[in-house]
Parts: sequence; C-alpha cells; structure tokens
Amino acid sequence: MKNKVLNEIRIFLAMLLVVSSLRSALADWNDVPTGSMKPTIEEGDRVVVNKLAYDLKVPFTTLEVFKWADPQRGDIVVLFSPVDGTRLVKRVVGVPGDSIEMRDNQLFVNGRAAQWREIATQEDSEQGSSVVVEENLAGRTHRVMFTPQMPAVRSFSPVVVPRGRYFVMGDNRDNSNDSRFIGLIDRRRIVGKATAVAFSFDRAHYFAPRFERFFKSIQ
Repeated sequence: MKNKVLNEIRIFLAMLLVVSSLRSALADWNDVPTGSMKPTIEEGDRVVVNKLAYDLKVPFTTLEVFKWADPQRGDIVVLFSPVDGTRLVKRVVGVPGDSIEMRDNQLFVNGRAAQWREIATQEDSEQGSSVVVEENLAGRTHRVMFTPQMPAVRSFSPVVVPRGRYFVMGDNRDNSNDSRFIGLIDRRRIVGKATAVAFSFDRAHYFAPRFERFFKSIQ
C-alpha cells in the first residue's frame, strides 16, 4: 500500500513537472499589477503570452534553443527587468539600429516623429485627468496616455539601439518604468509576445470581473 501511494505521488510530480515545463516554454499568462500599459492593458488583466512568438527557450531559463523571429516595433512583449529580474509588460519602440528620441512626449524613430492624434480624455483614480491619443509607430496604430500634471521624463536625447538590444516603453507614457529608467533590454530577456487579455478583475472594486475585457485581443 505504501509503495503504491509513493508511486502515485511520483507520477503526479512527474506530470506536474511536464505541465510546468510546457507552460514555461510554450505559453503562459502574466498578471499585470500596475497601470504602466494603460489604456491598452489595465491593472488586474491576465495577459496571454505566446512564448513561441520569437524562439524556443529551455524551460525556466532564458537560454535560447531555436530562434525564428525577433520582436518588431509595436509588439507588446513580456520581459525580465535587467534591474531586479521582475517580469514586465512593455511595448517595443526601438529595434537594433534604430535611433530613439523623445521631445515633450513626442516620440521620434530614426528622426521621424511617430504621429498621433488626440481622441479622448479620461479620469483616473490614481493619476487624475489624462489625455488618450492614437499613435502611429512605423505603420502600426495603438493608444497611449499622457498625464501632464505628473512628474515624468518627457524628453531625452537620441539613443542608438545596439545589436541584440531593444528600447521598450509603457503606453502610459508618464507613469512607466521602462527603458528610460532600466535601460535597453537584451534580446534574451524577452520571453514572449502578449497577444490578448484572458480575463480581468477590477482591483479597485473588490476584484469584480470585468467581462468586457475577457478574451480581448491587444495590439
């Protein structure tokens, strides 16, 4: 009887290891605890991460086995921060060889302004009144948010992205811990591409489900 129980425990542990390894290497979801990607991603969203979007890594590591693609401008990626190893969700705005600059929140890529148009204002419980704009980044359109009354880094001199590195930013431009502060991101630290919101819970209202965000694609 004892041997049977031990054998069943071993089988369970082996199955758990296989499932965990597949999740680590193939697909996962990432909880978003902050508003650095608003208005695209909200606090409390569970984001689906395609870990095979760019490469195959050894489970539980950043070691690359095979690579078939690289992140592109506009991609929303999940990465490990070079500062403390925290998993972050950010948007790629600069790829190797790009020159990235910002002037009063106007992003410039290789000397060309990323054009945007104001589409709305919104009230945020933490940030106050913010302006939402639609930004065109290398032909791909997405929304970003500015909060003028918040202290933030809104301008910086041109930065040339070297080989194997990426410049990432949050869509909540005035409230994001991104490459302006943590530096450029090594390619190996990017673990996958965020593709959709699986489900979402409103932390400000007792984790009430936000059904309108369930299974919502992101871009």
